[in-house]
Amino acid sequence: MADFFPFIGTFGHLLAAALNGALAIWMLQKAYLRQPTHKAMILALVLTSAWALTCSWEGPLSLLAYFMETVRNGALLLFMYILLRSDESHEQPPTVSILYLVMSAILLLQVFVDAIAVNMASLAAQYSFLFFTSTILRMIFAVGALVLVHNLYSVASPQARMAIRLPMSGLAVLWFFDLNLYTITYLSNAPSYELLAMRGVIAIFLTPLFALAVRSHGELKVQLSRSIAFHSFSLVAIGFYLVVMVMAVQILSFFAGEYAQLTQVSFIFGTSLAALVLLPSNSFRAWFKVKIAKHFFQHRYDYRAEWIRFADTIGQHEGEDISFHSRVVKAVADIADSKSGLLLTPESGGHLSLQERWNWPAADVPAIAIDNDAVRFFQDSGYIAELDSLREAVASDKQVADNIPPWLVEESRAWIVVPLVHYAQLVGLLVLGRPTINRSLDWEDLDMLRVAGRQAASYLAEERGQSALAEAQQFEDFNRRFAFVMHDIKNTVSQLSVMSRNAQKHIEKPAFRADMLETLQGAVDKLNETLSRLSNYRQGAASNVAPIDVSKLVTNVAAQKTPTHPINIIGADNLTVMGDAVSLEQVLLHLLQNAIDASKSDADAVILQWYSKGDKGYLEVADQGTGMSAEFVRNKLFKPFSSQKDGGFGIGAFEAKALVMAMGGMLEVESREDVGTRMIISLPLAPEDQYQPMNDYQNEALEKA
Repeated sequence: MADFFPFIGTFGHLLAAALNGALAIWMLQKAYLRQPTHKAMILALVLTSAWALTCSWEGPLSLLAYFMETVRNGALLLFMYILLRSDESHEQPPTVSILYLVMSAILLLQVFVDAIAVNMASLAAQYSFLFFTSTILRMIFAVGALVLVHNLYSVASPQARMAIRLPMSGLAVLWFFDLNLYTITYLSNAPSYELLAMRGVIAIFLTPLFALAVRSHGELKVQLSRSIAFHSFSLVAIGFYLVVMVMAVQILSFFAGEYAQLTQVSFIFGTSLAALVLLPSNSFRAWFKVKIAKHFFQHRYDYRAEWIRFADTIGQHEGEDISFHSRVVKAVADIADSKSGLLLTPESGGHLSLQERWNWPAADVPAIAIDNDAVRFFQDSGYIAELDSLREAVASDKQVADNIPPWLVEESRAWIVVPLVHYAQLVGLLVLGRPTINRSLDWEDLDMLRVAGRQAASYLAEERGQSALAEAQQFEDFNRRFAFVMHDIKNTVSQLSVMSRNAQKHIEKPAFRADMLETLQGAVDKLNETLSRLSNYRQGAASNVAPIDVSKLVTNVAAQKTPTHPINIIGADNLTVMGDAVSLEQVLLHLLQNAIDASKSDADAVILQWYSKGDKGYLEVADQGTGMSAEFVRNKLFKPFSSQKDGGFGIGAFEAKALVMAMGGMLEVESREDVGTRMIISLPLAPEDQYQPMNDYQNEALEKA
């Protein structure tokens, strides 16, 4: 046995040096130098390899081995600090940085004490004092390092914890072993050669943990929690562990005799293995959290942290493809440490049906999940049902049992039913799945779930209101489009009515019949185009903006109205504006028809002219009709459903202005009662380098008109 441990020590440290060095070289070859955390990990691996090689070559008790151990610890400490600082969106508490500085100072003090101890090796008393001082410093460092490992893991976001779990577990085991080593060294008044030899073996097993995590250390985010109290308790727990270790070592030394060292090694490896298995366990951490909250805090919940987490869960979903209803379930479930849930919402018949599953795909939920009677019960009472009490037949209220459907009782995973009540209306029901650690609910759980349920209900009611508003807006938009179409149909009907009256007088004339057929064809095309706009109204003016030859467009528009009323055209030949030809034609036809209707007699010509001024092109429609009052122009002209004409819809001017504005222009009006009205359209001029004749779409539309 005496020759076994030196062999293990030499071979183990050599293999650890090779593995750490190989991992560092592999990371360098893979160009893991872009992130500071990768650089720090490579440095830590190189120095760990150098420390292991020194222990194998010089021996674990040499001054160089002690120095390299200190350097290794410093590199690992730097890696943890850079990993902590890698999340720039949150500022870490200053106490954490101070603790890292204190730990660095302890490392420097170790080097100083070790150097003095070598120079006083000939003085037994002084050397013994310095040796134990160095041992105590290493014990203190191991305790502080374990606290920092716990801090780094606890402040990380849940996503980051999955990535850093392996390296943090490795560091915890490393310093946990060192704590045991130096504790036994201090209590035994001599180094434990067996434990010193086993440090190489520990380093061998830790290297794969770093290798598995090297590619995905994750993004860290500070998480508001009761971290200060939790860390303080961790420190107390470590101190308590030291006391237990002292007692255990003394008892083992007393009973084990010559096998004391071997018994100590077995004990330490057993406790290390237990820590490595339990600490990363979700079940153990959940149990630990429940016990801490129960015995060390006046209240179970940190209400400020829970409220912030609740709001963030519902309002934000960074990096997660999760629906709104799933976020509502998750926000409430996280309060009770539940990992799954169902959301039931009302249907038109008054019953509840399944709206959302969160991490619960296998739940067998019927079409009518909660009937109308149960809905009224939960709505009136707001009762939070704990299903285990129903299964165990200990519910004192028979009404509760009667209103819980059988499928919920039979679903063994179902744990709590939380009603979501908003303004005395049940907007939903949450069924939370069983947590990792079963526990019964107390008054604080019920109050917290009740408040969270009301808040979640308000979010659901708001979302339902927004959906209803969006639907109403869609109907409003359709109704507005239909009103515009009705106005255009009215204009077409008016044109056909005039033609019908004239037909009684001129039907025998061949020229009139030709004009009538042309007018009918134009009316049919206009009605087809109007129906098309009913389904594509918002894709009109803005989507087809292009240079328009005003002269050609105005000539076509005037030709449609000239047979029924005289139109005087005034304008230059070359004027090109930016707009949509079909929409601009529609606006001009409406304005011309209004001007014709407002004219005092059929002999009063309507003036249609165009010109340019600055960077704008202008089109004017002027009549000598009845005019409008200033009050009507200011308050009613461009308001829907306001009209001075008998049987008018009051839509035309509103639609015309909307179409002109959609093309980037303006529609203005000048009017005086009994004098007349002038409607002025202004549109941007087309740049010379963008001028081109009207495209095929515009030409075809105008030819149809």
